[in-house]
Amino acid sequence: MNAIAEIAGVAERYVKLVLAMGQHDASYVDAYYGPPGWQDDAIVQQLTLADIAMGAQAALARLPSPAGLPKELALRALNLDKQLQALLARVEMMQGKRLNFDEESARLYDAVSPHHERAYYENLVAEIDALLPGTGTVSERVNAFRAQLIIPADKLRAVMDAAIRAGRERTLRHIALPEDEDFVLEFVSDKPWSGYNWYKGNYQSVIQINTDLPVYIDRAVDLGCHEAYPGHHVYNVLLERDLVRAKGWVEYCIYPLYSPQSLIAEGTANYGIELSFTDAERLDFEQQVLYPLAGLDPALAPRYAQLNRLLAKLSYADNDIARQYLQGILTREEALEWLVNVRLYPAEKSAQRLQFYDAMGAYVINYNLGQDMAKAYVERQGNTREAHWSAFRDLMSSPRVPSDLLT
Repeated sequence: MNAIAEIAGVAERYVKLVLAMGQHDASYVDAYYGPPGWQDDAIVQQLTLADIAMGAQAALARLPSPAGLPKELALRALNLDKQLQALLARVEMMQGKRLNFDEESARLYDAVSPHHERAYYENLVAEIDALLPGTGTVSERVNAFRAQLIIPADKLRAVMDAAIRAGRERTLRHIALPEDEDFVLEFVSDKPWSGYNWYKGNYQSVIQINTDLPVYIDRAVDLGCHEAYPGHHVYNVLLERDLVRAKGWVEYCIYPLYSPQSLIAEGTANYGIELSFTDAERLDFEQQVLYPLAGLDPALAPRYAQLNRLLAKLSYADNDIARQYLQGILTREEALEWLVNVRLYPAEKSAQRLQFYDAMGAYVINYNLGQDMAKAYVERQGNTREAHWSAFRDLMSSPRVPSDLLT
């Protein structure tokens, strides 16, 4: 049997094993739009975790080595290898094996986040202290300032619609999408996340925004780009059109959440925000369009944009807090203190963040580390904005794996 047929056989087996794993972990299969019969079989067969592990090992043994294969086929084989290895790691975790934070991120997401001491972040907090002088802690001052920038509940849909529309317009200048692609926007509560894209196949998504906590004006562009255009919705549409339908690469009809695919998905979704809007463009759009729609004072926009650029530098604190909390280095109370005084989250957001760590483990690295890896890869491919969009589009519709972004 030739390499193409071998890889196709492994791809089909991989999909069926991921569906089987979904019977043990309800959050494992994030999206599936392959043959309905395969899903029915998974429900009927109810493979054990040991069966899934044996199947994954057999699939790996059957997978041709990428060495010597044409580039595209080599990338496909390497991607299947990484996804199957992550499946094995998740099985081991479900069987009770304890992985430390870095082991988990390496085996599930093919990447490891850098470590920073608290002093590193405190230097960044000092910059924010200087931007917002006054009484009270830096965290209190940040959150008092941000309290002026909450989108009123009755204006949230209009603001989100405008942000998503702007992201779509910018995306379509650079990426051609199917005419029938579309999404439904919903507002939900009682979730550990702020936004989610549920891809349904046939170029359709359901995008949910969590309203448990206040939605600040900057989150409109962030969530609109990340969940819709040019983020998760576009990513999944491109995979379905360019890989599943055009090439018959069946492995992309399923998305296992705890896998290297998530670093690519979250990383490109976050990088897509800055690709869509330069700092100046974003400030102008928010000040001229979103602030008035939300009934907020546009005069606050420049200072808030400056604050958010500084807060973004604190993003890796999420990874360090999660790592230390999940490994028992920080107690729950200590982790909450870090989140409030180092990450500068409000208390209620900090409690929600711990829920996310408890539920998702090392998944947190996919957002900031994934963004930085995607950005570095894309911007190595050329020096113009058009070149960056082209590389971004190719990254989202190719089988490239996280560790390959570094070379």
